[in-house]
Amino acid sequence: MPTAILALGVMLSAFLLGLIFGGPYIQLLRQFGIGQNIRREGPSRDFAKQGIPTMGGALFIIVVAILWAFVWFLLPQSERDSYIPQTIVPVGALVGVGALGAIDDFVNVKYGFGIRGRHKLVWQTIVAVAAAIYIQKHFAVNGIFVPLVGEWLVGAVVFGMIAVIAIVGTSNGVNLTDGMDGLAGGTSVFAFLAFAFISAARGYDWLVVFCAAMVGALLAFLWFNVHPAEVIMGDTGALAIG
Repeated sequence: MPTAILALGVMLSAFLLGLIFGGPYIQLLRQFGIGQNIRREGPSRDFAKQGIPTMGGALFIIVVAILWAFVWFLLPQSERDSYIPQTIVPVGALVGVGALGAIDDFVNVKYGFGIRGRHKLVWQTIVAVAAAIYIQKHFAVNGIFVPLVGEWLVGAVVFGMIAVIAIVGTSNGVNLTDGMDGLAGGTSVFAFLAFAFISAARGYDWLVVFCAAMVGALLAFLWFNVHPAEVIMGDTGALAIG
């Protein structure tokens, strides 16, 4: 099956699954009292978000993970050999850092404060190091592409350091963006569309499919997250997207 058709199918499937399960998932969050805690010292405009269900990011994480596994199941063994190396890092990072965010959201709801920043940074760094090692092992990357300049050969160790900084930095960067209804999700849709085109240009077809799944799942999440938001992605989604 051509990559473009598969990617569109996965995107549509992710969108529909997100719409189907979004409502029941939000009801489940309300039932268990998983609502946003707003600090008193924060902006007054945020007080209206007090009690809105959080941990909404789990919706698109689970949808993407399910579709990733489903595509793997459908592929012949010959294609699985390229599917796994191209997609296991983004999926693993999505789930691994998303789990950290979910714990942080739950602790925040239950006790009024989340995991300390330095503790989250340690876990993010562990995930980033594991991702960098896997990428280096399977793709032997020793250079970075600088726009308008070209490729710089920096060596495996320096590339690994840059990869770790990039992964940890973008994870926290999206978390900082998550302030207004639909902002983090909306900007991330455009980011993953760009990543899909870059992946296609570089010949990473399965990475295109992953990006398509993210776009579809995020669009479904935005259905419930645009103002006035019915659910907030929380650290579960914000840390994971980055």
